[in-house]
Amino acid sequence: MRSKSLALIAASTGLALAMTACGANSSSGGSSPSDTNTNSASGGGEKVGVILPETKSSARWEGFDKPLLEKALKAEGLEPDIQNAQGDVQKFSTLADGMINAGVKVLIIATPNSEVGAAVAKKAQAQGIAVIDYDRLNLGGSSDYYVSFDNEKVGELQGQGLVQGLEALAAGKKPAEVIEIEGAPTDNNATLFYNGQQKVLKPKYEAGDYKLVQSQPIPDWDNQQGGVTFEQILTGNGQKVDGVVAANDGLAGAVITVLKKYGLNGKVPVTGQDATPEGLQAVLRGDQFMTVFKPIDAEANAAAKLAAALAKGDTAAADALAKGSVQDTKGNRAVKSVLLEAQLITKDKVKTVVDAGFVKASEICVADLTAACTELGIK
Repeated sequence: MRSKSLALIAASTGLALAMTACGANSSSGGSSPSDTNTNSASGGGEKVGVILPETKSSARWEGFDKPLLEKALKAEGLEPDIQNAQGDVQKFSTLADGMINAGVKVLIIATPNSEVGAAVAKKAQAQGIAVIDYDRLNLGGSSDYYVSFDNEKVGELQGQGLVQGLEALAAGKKPAEVIEIEGAPTDNNATLFYNGQQKVLKPKYEAGDYKLVQSQPIPDWDNQQGGVTFEQILTGNGQKVDGVVAANDGLAGAVITVLKKYGLNGKVPVTGQDATPEGLQAVLRGDQFMTVFKPIDAEANAAAKLAAALAKGDTAAADALAKGSVQDTKGNRAVKSVLLEAQLITKDKVKTVVDAGFVKASEICVADLTAACTELGIK
């Protein structure tokens, strides 16, 4: 991210996700969350606790991760208890205490920030409970394993998407003026997204092809604040912008709302991430140039298989699954990881997301997009 604040932010947090940031209310893998019982099972298997971070900035946690993790953990013969901390670090800690006292064998955590994640992992491990960082790596923590997407690669896809968009909509203009609206500085994923973006964009800035107007992280991935911040940067630049890096679909939506206000939507490529129904609709309309598709069912299944091995005390099997490695820059350690691949989605690739069962055609092919869906074979 960043302006002059980047160095301070990176030093204090290390950055990133969303998620990622993102909002979606359907599951992948061909079944929707409504088809899956999201209450904790009582099938007699080993207990596994899962704590998700929040719902304010992203509907993915309840709409995708919760039902998919529930289904995957049950399929491994485990007894899941899945709770959401609603962005409250004290509630996160309290939920963890309850699960530890209930005797879970494994704790899977997607945390609001690294500090609470590290504290929870330390407490669980003192009781002999294996801990998996899910989606977000807790810097300075001690979790045994990490399951996520290759988040620096996700950022590279966003950078590549912006380049493609600028070539399509601002071909020949030098320098193309770019605004970057990044994720929460307390989320390591956001740092990784930013780092990946810069692999693609920094050479463009240095060559004079692009001009960075401003790069700004948004606390808590707050979409409303993202929109306000973007408008301030835009108006401060004389209402001029040629391309926008938005770290996820939620922030992209906030940016697009502002662009519409100034008659710029569809003229300025905007990136995104998470392939939410809203984001895919924006891509089909031409208001958002691209998003990143991360099949969360694969992430949930990987976490469940890892948890099953750890619940049995089979670290050899767990290590065989976690063949990757991610560096915890704060803790100065390598964390055994399962890293999954994401895909760049432009308008011509939206059908890929539907065909994968991640969203239903009915969720994106609303009235004004019927013709576009028909043209692209989305049904």
